[in-house]
Amino acid sequence: MIILKLHDEKILAQKAECYVFMLEEGFAFSKNLQEIAKTIFPQLEELFKQEKFTGALMSTVTVPAILHKKVVQFLFVGLGKTAGIKSSRKASTDASEKSIDIENYRRALGHVVKQAACLKAANLALALPAAKLFDATPEYLVNQTAIILNMAAYQFTDFWTDKERKGVELVSASLCTDAKDKKSLEKGLEDGQCIAHAVNKTRHAIDMPPSSMTPTHLAGIAQDIAKKHKDLKLTVFSEAQIIKMGMGGLAGVSRGSEQDCKFVILEYKTKVKNAPTIAFVGKGITFDSGGLSIKPADSMENMKDDMSGAASVIATMEALAILKPNVNVIGFAPISENLPSGTALKPGDVLTFYNGKTAEVKNTDAEGRLILADALSYAVKNYKLDAIMDVATLTGACAYFLGPYFTGMLSRHDDFVARVQHAADVTGDRVWRLPLHEDYKAAIKTPMADLSNTGSTTIKSGTITATWFLSNFVDDVPWVHLDIAGTAYGVPNIPYYRSGATGASVRLMIELAMSWKK
Repeated sequence: MIILKLHDEKILAQKAECYVFMLEEGFAFSKNLQEIAKTIFPQLEELFKQEKFTGALMSTVTVPAILHKKVVQFLFVGLGKTAGIKSSRKASTDASEKSIDIENYRRALGHVVKQAACLKAANLALALPAAKLFDATPEYLVNQTAIILNMAAYQFTDFWTDKERKGVELVSASLCTDAKDKKSLEKGLEDGQCIAHAVNKTRHAIDMPPSSMTPTHLAGIAQDIAKKHKDLKLTVFSEAQIIKMGMGGLAGVSRGSEQDCKFVILEYKTKVKNAPTIAFVGKGITFDSGGLSIKPADSMENMKDDMSGAASVIATMEALAILKPNVNVIGFAPISENLPSGTALKPGDVLTFYNGKTAEVKNTDAEGRLILADALSYAVKNYKLDAIMDVATLTGACAYFLGPYFTGMLSRHDDFVARVQHAADVTGDRVWRLPLHEDYKAAIKTPMADLSNTGSTTIKSGTITATWFLSNFVDDVPWVHLDIAGTAYGVPNIPYYRSGATGASVRLMIELAMSWKK
């Protein structure tokens, strides 16, 4: 984690290798800039004109200078235009005021971290822009700053042997602000560091090679978390217990692997009396070959990411144990490997799930819904839940439909959808609602069992038909399904991500729990 500290002194009083200023498009030559021109670089305004630097989003100008008797870099980064976009964490109620989209700020910050690496700067001094530019509170701005700086600085280097390859990593940043309420700013910073840790912990687990992140290894992360946080209660069911409980989906998917499956439950209980209880369920296929319905080689390369949902739920539960929401939260992670062998699940097999329903397995590569079926039905039967949300890299169809920039959201519970949408808007963990209409339900019928694990070729819409399959295992509990197949891994052109895992849904789940009200 980057060491972040708040300062109310002038930015030029800080000692750093790079001094960062973030400017909106069409900016005025402010007091800060005038001071730099007066004491450091008299031709600054002329340089901006020469470089045609207007503050366009992620445009940059770099100026080397001498400060505190050292050669340093001044980095000016554009925030883009103001527009009629209002923040989800408003500072004002004046609808006539235009603001900059907070996502612009996130991306500009990601660009800052990349530029700092190019400049070989291990520490920054960052002049925080005014929160009112984004129609946001200063606390929210600091919170987002802490999250994004850490997300942008993350890189997976566990197996790099060449130290030079890593380059100069960002170690610390001084955040300079003139905002007055230091207590709330410190809270925003502290919470942001916690959330960023959860996101990056998720990413690290997903980025690990599949032989180093088996069901046992992933369950071990949950065990380590529970040891550190007394507010979390941990239950881990073994494969023998899973079979005995009648979880035919989870046990069935695991038949082809030498690795035993696991079912992990982490429970956080608030001290608030009569608080509601919500549940998160994450798909945990630590490697998905497709089973006997084997994937093409190029579709299998990144299938270590098929446990992204489980990793995100486990890391989220650790963050919530620290942040302590006023709601009870239970995290469920069914974990397995989907591999071909002489004992593997076969197309045509019929499975019986925890709630007694049956499904014909027409394709062993539609395995995520099989393990989620058992986890969802266990959750709604054994806990009194006010809402349940599952997170899964469930269908390639969703990745093709929405691409890598929006998570698919499906539900028939509008009130719950509104909560999730708000959490997405606040965090930048974006979702897009798809129709869960009755017309698609017929796709999962089969004469062999209650359900088919794949939809019909005539109806298509694999993301929607897969969600209809899952709907058979949530009873009448308000439920939202998030399909992160496109957003969990390898998202291009967003500066605060690198290649590899993104930690999709962690920020959203944390915000959803923290903002939950009766």
